[in-house]
Order: sequence, then C-alpha cells, then structure tokens
Amino acid sequence: MAGAEDSPFPPLLNELARVRRSNLTAAIGDVDKIIGLLMAARDQVAADDDAHKIGMAMTTLQNPVKAQLEAINNDLKEVTKAQKAFGKALDKQALPQRDLPMETDAMADHPALINRALAMHLLREGQFSVASTFLREEQQQREQKETATMSQLLQRRDEDGDNSMTKDDEGDAEMQSLHSEDLQDKFSEMYSILAELKQRNLTPAIRWARLNNGRLEGKGSNLEFELCKLQYIWLFKGHAQNGLPDDSSNGKLGALAYAQKHFAPFQRRHLKEIQQLICAMLFAPNIESSPYRHIFEINSAFEDVATSFTREFCSLLGLAAESPLYVAVTAGSIALPRLIKYTTYMKEKKTEWTTENELAFETPLPESMIYHPIFVCPVSKEQTTESNPAMMLPCGHVICRDSLHRIAKGSRYKCPYCPTEGHLRDATMITL
Repeated sequence: MAGAEDSPFPPLLNELARVRRSNLTAAIGDVDKIIGLLMAARDQVAADDDAHKIGMAMTTLQNPVKAQLEAINNDLKEVTKAQKAFGKALDKQALPQRDLPMETDAMADHPALINRALAMHLLREGQFSVASTFLREEQQQREQKETATMSQLLQRRDEDGDNSMTKDDEGDAEMQSLHSEDLQDKFSEMYSILAELKQRNLTPAIRWARLNNGRLEGKGSNLEFELCKLQYIWLFKGHAQNGLPDDSSNGKLGALAYAQKHFAPFQRRHLKEIQQLICAMLFAPNIESSPYRHIFEINSAFEDVATSFTREFCSLLGLAAESPLYVAVTAGSIALPRLIKYTTYMKEKKTEWTTENELAFETPLPESMIYHPIFVCPVSKEQTTESNPAMMLPCGHVICRDSLHRIAKGSRYKCPYCPTEGHLRDATMITL
C-alpha cells in the first residue's frame, strides 16, 4: 500500500488493505454459481418426464453444489479472518489498552468543553437527530448533577449556618448555543446545498453566495465568482456532457448569455479570467487544442468548489472548515504511540520535560494538520516563501534557507544565535 512505510501505523494500514481485498465479491460470485446450477437443473427437470433422467440430474447436481457451498464458507472465513486481524491491529497499534504514564488528565476538569466538541461535531456531520438526543441527555445529566449539588449545599448551610449559595454555570454557558434551532438550520442548509453540488447543480450555491456577498468579499473570498465561472464552463460543455435541457439556455449560446448577465460585477477583480473565458468561444470547435484547454478540464472542479463552499460557510459561522474534534482525535491518535514511548522512557529515567505546555519531540502529522504562522527570518528580516522556506537548525533556531546558505562556509555553518556548528544537510525544512 502506497505510503504505508511512512505511516506511524504500517501494520495497521497493511491489515486495512487486507480487509479491503477480502470482501464479499468472491462469496457473491459463488452464490451466483449455485443459483445458476439450480436454475439449469430446474429447466432440465421441467423439460424431461423421464424419472430416471431426473434422478441422474439431481445426483449430478449434488457434488457441484457442495463444492460451491464449501467455496462460500472459505470466502467468508477469509473475510472474517481479515476483520479479526484488523481489529487486533487496531487495538494494538492505534488504541493501546493502557493508561498514559501521566499524573493528570488535562481535559478531566473540562467535561463541558468535551461535550460541546462532541455535539458540534455531530451537527457539522449532519447528524441532527443524534446531536439533539446527545444535547438533551447531556442537559438532563447536568441538571441532575446540579440538583444533587444544590441539595448538598442546602444540607451544609443547615449544618454550618452558611447562607452563601453557588452555582456552576460553565455547562450552561458552553452548551446553550448548541441548542439553538438556528444553528441546526444553518448546517441543514449547508448539507442541502452540498447535496445539490454533488448532483452538479450550482444554482443553490450561487444563490447562497450572492445573498452573503458582502460578508464573503469582506473576508477576501472569491467563492461567488468561482461558482459562476464553473457554471459558465458547465453550460459551455453543452447537453452531451452536462445533461441539461438542450435549449437556448444551454451550450455555447447559453454560456455566453449567462456571462453577459452575471459576469459584470466581477470585472474589477477578475477581468483577465473573464476575458479568457469569453475568448475561448473562438476555439469552441476544438477547445482541446486551444490555449484555454486547462480552464475547461473540470474533472475535480465540483469537488473543489464544494470544499471551498464548506470552508466559506463555516467561516461565516466563525468555525473552521474541518471539525476540531476530527483534527484533535486524528492528530492525537498519530502522536499517541510516540507520546507513550517518550513519557515511559522519561519516567524510567526519572527526568521531566524541560519545556512547558509543548511536546519535547516532533510528531509527524499530515500537511493538512500542520499549522504555522507567517515566519519572518530573524537574519534577513524577510518573510519566507516556497522558494525560500524556513529551515530549522539542529540547535532549534530557525532562519530562512537563503540566510543559511549565506552564513555557510562550504558545507558547514555556525548558528548566528548560539555556538552550535553543523552541516547544511542537518538543517530541516519547515513547511509553512
């Protein structure tokens, strides 16, 4: 499996690949063969009145059917075996059944935050009924806890004569907004539009972007233009590819009419792109050989615009495009084996981390989960770019690559901030 050797869980990925290979396709094929044998025997019996021949046909049928039944059992055994092996690998590699060698649980004192993250994740995934049940049961549990706490305070007041009363409103403050029907309605709207995008219907998304045009432009978003641009291209391709009614609102003429009606507001910011889209009309008979070929290659365009729509929709709600719970759990699962190994080692050596509120080692995360601020090189005072990335030296100091090469003498360098020396090959590039 590609990339398995670079993963922190190669055995787990290997077992997952085995599960995918060991599916029910073979078993279904064997079942179809049995059905074919039985149907052939039925037709033979129906066409012949000779009892002897019928008996021979049934006797002949016995061994092939038995062989196919054994094949089905073997197929199912392979599937079951692969599933069990994956379960064991999952328990061993990703979900080790042992406590972390740490004295405290950082989130133990924040149950309301955990519950809020769970509820928000359910809402973001469109699991509205599950989210409602979760919120209702969480509220009932919290009210029962508050009632018990109030009873204890009343009893203590009677015993000690203390008239002071306290109430923990943390749970109410954290969960109240999630009970809002307005929030659920917004996510429902988002999934409704995404469903239309999946069917390659851009109209609802364009309508939403137009209604929220001011807020989107305030954030520097080009979503509305990207949607209109894709709609133009989709119409340009015509009935044979887009499946829309073959009339004057579709095809090349339909695309041109759409551009005349909707592209005017975008001329100030996207004039060059609009000019390219219109000029492509001249090459319509052979667009594949034109300079604008890349514009009309939209194999993944609808998926890309759906991702952009989700990101912008969540942004207007003040939320990240990815569920924080998903990111936290995934990153934590990747980091967990190294964390266990490191903390166990440190405990055995009776030493502690020398830094506070940060890990003492690097965790290999996917690029989508690596978040870095804009970095300005402390030596050159210039912002790093893709061609001049930030480089971390073995001593922990970070400078840009151009500065590193300027201070280097041959293949060796001396850190400008400490006495450490090293080779250029020892510096590690940081992806921003």
